[in-house]
Amino acid sequence: MENSQPGAAQGQAMDHRRLAVALIDISSDVRRKSHENAGIPLLPNGMVDIMRVIESQPGITVAEVAARLDRQFSNVSTQLRELVARGLVTRIRDAADKRYVTLHPTVESQRIRTLLETAWAEALGAAAAKLHPQEQEQLAASLPALQRLAALIGQPS
Repeated sequence: MENSQPGAAQGQAMDHRRLAVALIDISSDVRRKSHENAGIPLLPNGMVDIMRVIESQPGITVAEVAARLDRQFSNVSTQLRELVARGLVTRIRDAADKRYVTLHPTVESQRIRTLLETAWAEALGAAAAKLHPQEQEQLAASLPALQRLAALIGQPS
């Protein structure tokens, strides 16, 4: 099942289902393998996702994190309590309105992010090294498009 995209090069069609499955498989396997090798306590993917949102937008609120990740407020709040307890996120109350709380990454959170991203790169690099040279070139050439795709898909609906 191939889905052609407007503006795609003539003769080339994108099979979005196969691309999505490949990206999910890569993501799942990279995350699993990286936790095995990073030497940090296991963090569920949901917590890692929350940390990444907070690190990319320090000062975000719980409601904004929940909306960004399309999750229930109560579920995000529960995971945030664990992240705060682990010293990975701080909550800062607004001086003027004590009900307003913003979320901020800690130095430890940033250290863990660096370890995880390094482990992700190592897991991906080890697999990519097994590709044919032409496939490695294609993968390298696709990075800007994949980064743009990630930015577009990450935008709120």
